[in-house]
This record gives sequence, C-alpha cells and structure tokens, in this order.
Amino acid sequence: MIWVIIAVAALMLVLGFELFLVLGVPVYLVKAAFYGSVPDEILVQKMVGGINQSILLAIPFFIFAGELMASGRIARLLSRAAEAGFRGARGGAGHAAVVSSMAFGSVSGSAPATVAALGRLMYPRLRAAGFSENFSLGLVISVAETALLIPPSISLIIYGWLTETSISRLFAAGLAVGVVLGLAFHTLVAYEVWRRGVGSPAQQRDAASEALRGTAWALGMPAIILGGIYSGVFTPTEAAAVSVLYALFVEAAVFRTLTFGGLIRVAQRSAVLTTVIFMLIAAASALSYFITIAHVPQAVLAFMQAIDAGPLTFLLIVNIVFLIAGMFIDPGAAMLVMVPALFPVAKSFGIDPVHFGLVIGVNACIAMITPPFGLDIFVAASTLNKKVVDITRGVWPFIVVNLVVLAIVTYVPDVATFLPNLLMGQ
Repeated sequence: MIWVIIAVAALMLVLGFELFLVLGVPVYLVKAAFYGSVPDEILVQKMVGGINQSILLAIPFFIFAGELMASGRIARLLSRAAEAGFRGARGGAGHAAVVSSMAFGSVSGSAPATVAALGRLMYPRLRAAGFSENFSLGLVISVAETALLIPPSISLIIYGWLTETSISRLFAAGLAVGVVLGLAFHTLVAYEVWRRGVGSPAQQRDAASEALRGTAWALGMPAIILGGIYSGVFTPTEAAAVSVLYALFVEAAVFRTLTFGGLIRVAQRSAVLTTVIFMLIAAASALSYFITIAHVPQAVLAFMQAIDAGPLTFLLIVNIVFLIAGMFIDPGAAMLVMVPALFPVAKSFGIDPVHFGLVIGVNACIAMITPPFGLDIFVAASTLNKKVVDITRGVWPFIVVNLVVLAIVTYVPDVATFLPNLLMGQ
C-alpha cells in the first residue's frame, strides 16, 4: 500500500498538481483498491477531525500576527536593531543578516515570509559591504531557515500535533537549536570575511539612539511569546492570540501604519495561507489513518530489527530519507506523510520525542534551500528578481553548514533537550 501512495504522489508532483491533491488523491486510490469496505464518511471524519484540534488554533493566529508585522514597522525595526548591534564591525552586514532573520523568525514562524520580508532589505547591504553575489544570495536564503526552529515555529506546532508532544517543550528546544544554527551561520560569515577580506564595516549613518528608536515596541513581541509561555502565563495557543492583539495595537495605535484597508488585505493573505496549511493537514490526517491500519510503523520496525539496527542507525536512515524527500517535495508535506509512520518506531527505540522533533525540524530547514525544488530558492528568485541557477550556486556552503548542525543535533541529543529540561524539568 505504501508503495502505491509513494508512486502516485511522485507522479502527481512531476505533473505539477497542488500539494493537497498530491496528499489527498492517493488516499482515495488506496481506499478504493485495498479498503473498499471503509465508508467514505470515515475519510471525511478523519479529515475534519484532523483539523478540529484546539492546539492548531495557534497556526492562524501566528500567521496573522506575522503578516501584520511584515506589512508594518515591527519587522523593519527588528532588522534595524540587529544592524545597530553590528555597526562598525567588519562583516557586520553579514552578521546583522543572521540576527535579523532570527529576530523576524521569532515573530513570523515562516521561512518563506522571512525571505520575502528581509531579502530585499539585506541583499543590497551585503553587496555594498563587499560580499560576493553568490554568498549574499546564499546567506539571505539560508538564514531564513531559523524561522522553522525559533518559536513560534509552525513546523514544530504541526509536529507537536502529529505526535502529541508538548508544544512548550518543542519551542524551548527549537530556540536552542535555532541559536546553534545561527551561530554556525555567524561562523561561516566570519570565515568568508577572513578568507576573502570582504565585509567592510557598516557605515555609521545614524546614532545608536536613532537606530534603536521604537524598537522596544518591536522587541516586545518575542518577549511576550517566549516570556509568556515559559513563565506559565500563557499556553502557546493563548500566546498566539495575544501576539495578534499586541501587533494590532502597536501597528495601529503606536506606529499608526495600519489602516482599515491594510487590515483587510492582511487578513485576506493570512486566510489564504491558513487555508493552504489546513487543507494539507486534513489530507494528511486521512493518510495517517491508512498508514495506521496498514501497520506501516510495525513494518518499518520489523525491517529495522531484521537488519539489526539501533537508534543511531535509525536516525541516520531518517535523515537520509528526509534529505532525499526534501529535494523534491515541500518539507511540511514530507513531515505530514512520514512522521506518523516513523514516530512510533522512534518511540520504540527510546528516542526522546522532543529530540526526534528537532531532528525532523533541521531536516525541514535543509529542504527549504536544497535544489532542485527548495521553496526558499524560488521565493528569493521572485523577490530579488534573480535566476534560480544563480541562487543555487550560493547555497552549497550553507547546506554543508546545515548538515554539520544536523549531525550534531542527531547524535548529541542534549543540544535539543537541555533547555526544555532546564525550563520545565524532565
């Protein structure tokens, strides 16, 4: 059965079908061919039940808040604060690009949104500082990945829903691993500055007080999200709702950049993005049902036992499978398809669910920039008006850095688990 799903999905991808059809059509084909006795009503119930989960309310709230900030001043102020911190330092534009993306990711939870919002701001500054075109393009695209890890990561919310893992613990782990990935990018920037002698200090165009004016309001957003969750004041879903109210207040009342017409446009964009995600989740819920009744996790576990594989070998296989899948399909779709089959096997090996979630999360990051179909590559091509092939040349050093971080997270579980254990106990 699983081979029918893979074959049909792969064919539909090649033919250019939408992702929700790539996930949904194989479900109905499998039902007709193998499970004809299952009523159609069961599929509808599984799809509706899949999205009828209170924890998923965090997704539309965080999307709405991110769109509000991207269309207003909060995103730009976060970027300006990052630049102020590195002003006068050699390679400061590169380091500021890393911190800006991490800061914006902390309020958007979306890598494509980060590329679109900050790419056109950071790319010219990187080029003006002396960084090559390839490196500048690769950096702008790659650092946006941290949005998939740093709270409020939509990918981690979906993983938590799929596996019934604590979102708060996943957010804490994502923050730790996101910082590790950010430090790895800082190291690559420093190496590029040393190797090529580029990265002239950023110009002292504004006084520090001018550069930081108004950023206290912008920095309040990540403080609310992280501080509220880990202090126990909010659940992740409640924090998402509060973030919308905060963004509305700051953009409309403090900065006065949000008009009623602008609010309607932001709401429309947010509704479209939310609908796309929830359609994928609904289709994946029906698919997960068939994966369960077909005993696919048990078959995977039996295979692992037959080859005498332990947890380390299993994680290696998971990484290889996700790396290959990420070259061709959206990482969110890959997660929705494969996590229900692989997570029970990971539990049987005693792998911490939070640790496994961050292994999957870093794989999702890599998939966003991996040719030939890395989504962020195409977002950047559209945003910066660059050729896909030119962007692809610049991402390879960053893919190597990602693979190093993936190996560290995979085989040193404490990198992912120490902060959740510290904040919330074992």
